[in-house]
Amino acid sequence: MTTVYIAAAALLAVAGFVTMYRVLAGPSTLDRLVGVDTLVSLGIGGLAVWTGYSRDTTNVPAIVALSLVGFLGSAAVARFRVRDDYGRRGGRR
Repeated sequence: MTTVYIAAAALLAVAGFVTMYRVLAGPSTLDRLVGVDTLVSLGIGGLAVWTGYSRDTTNVPAIVALSLVGFLGSAAVARFRVRDDYGRRGGRR
């Protein structure tokens, strides 16, 4: 069973590196927002893998709180974000 946890952690790490590229090189702010939201989700998955590996359930409230904060943060940024092409075409459209 330990190999399953190691494989899951390795896949989460690879996904984190790929997602970090999207955050740093994203052509728009919405791409960066999706990348940061994915990083939060990967962190939640990492905490869940660690909780399963260590058989310690004290991390479960942290997983729930992090998922709530990630959702609310993404919803707030998506709601109030400014268009990337604002000012290039002579005003708001």
